[in-house]
Amino acid sequence: MTTRRWGILGGIFDPIHYAHLAIAEQAREALGLEKVVFVPAGRPVHRSAPDSAALHRMRMVEMAIADNPAFEVSWLEVNADRPSYTVDTLEVLTADHPDLDLVLIISTETAALMPTWNRPQRILELAHVAIVPRLGYPDMDAGWLTQTFAGQASRFTIVETSRLGHSSTDIRARVAAGRSIRYLVPISVETYIGEHHLYGSDDRPAA
Repeated sequence: MTTRRWGILGGIFDPIHYAHLAIAEQAREALGLEKVVFVPAGRPVHRSAPDSAALHRMRMVEMAIADNPAFEVSWLEVNADRPSYTVDTLEVLTADHPDLDLVLIISTETAALMPTWNRPQRILELAHVAIVPRLGYPDMDAGWLTQTFAGQASRFTIVETSRLGHSSTDIRARVAAGRSIRYLVPISVETYIGEHHLYGSDDRPAA
């Protein structure tokens, strides 16, 4: 019997951009995932508070993934009255879907910080971890994984996806400066940002 596998892609998504979408799709294809679930953080613990409210970030994700039936968005962390810890999210998803094999999709940048996360060993019990490259950051060192996560390195898979350097920080700065973000985010997200005056934007429709 084939195991059902779901990818889990967490993040602040402030805003979601094309690199998020490309990584999710390429990881889905490479790992044979049934779907990829985007999980926007409600109250992130490793970064400063998001610039835009959780509802706006959720709506932008919903619009960005609307044309891909293999993508789904979860309100789990946004609706939870607690800090957004990955381990807690995986606990809930495992309880709700005990038949699934969960695959946490993270970048090399994020993987390097994983030892500082809340209960990383438990995360590896609950999910496999797919590490994808990010432009401007060194590739993941398999030796580091073996040394840092002794006996659990087999829980990691390094997936070669397109090396994209999109940055939500850069996108917000471009919006605030009145510069174009076309081809960095889906047109629906660009329009939403303008209509809701996010990141210091005006309400001009997308070109």
